[in-house]
Amino acid sequence: MVALRKSGAYSKARDRPFTRRSKKKSKSYIKTVPPQGIVKFNMGQIKMFEEGKLPFQLSMITKERVQIRANALEACRQFINKKLENTFPGQYYFKIPPYPHHIQRENKMLTGAGADRMQTGMQLSYGKTIARAALLKKDDTIFFIAVQNKKADALSREFLNIIRSKLPCKTSIISEELKS
Repeated sequence: MVALRKSGAYSKARDRPFTRRSKKKSKSYIKTVPPQGIVKFNMGQIKMFEEGKLPFQLSMITKERVQIRANALEACRQFINKKLENTFPGQYYFKIPPYPHHIQRENKMLTGAGADRMQTGMQLSYGKTIARAALLKKDDTIFFIAVQNKKADALSREFLNIIRSKLPCKTSIISEELKS
């Protein structure tokens, strides 16, 4: 398997959403679509959340326009979900609101001796699909967690602070308590 290109090549790019797929081959610009990287978008106790039994809510939001790759979201999801499940099993709700629609492309270039005879340079530079990403605007929610008590709220905030380094943007955490 080939290593992924650095996310810095894509994360701050001001791209338009690139999602064009069609059942008619002639109208489809994207021939192959990378598989969805995120396994689950809603975890924990959805019923408890809907009934209002989880009053402490945390949201991690982005402070700038950014593309976040599906593999970065999945890595964060696995970490947070495991920590929440081990710390307070069955007492939380965790959601990932952004959906990675945007399909990223790469024009593969060869390096080394003889590479100049094997590539087309910028003549056919459309590129092959390599990954999916979620396009987020400023103040969009990246992760949402709802828990039962203040202690769980503080621990959830710590978990969100730990994963900040996995994300390619500046983030902030908004906390609120629902009064019943």
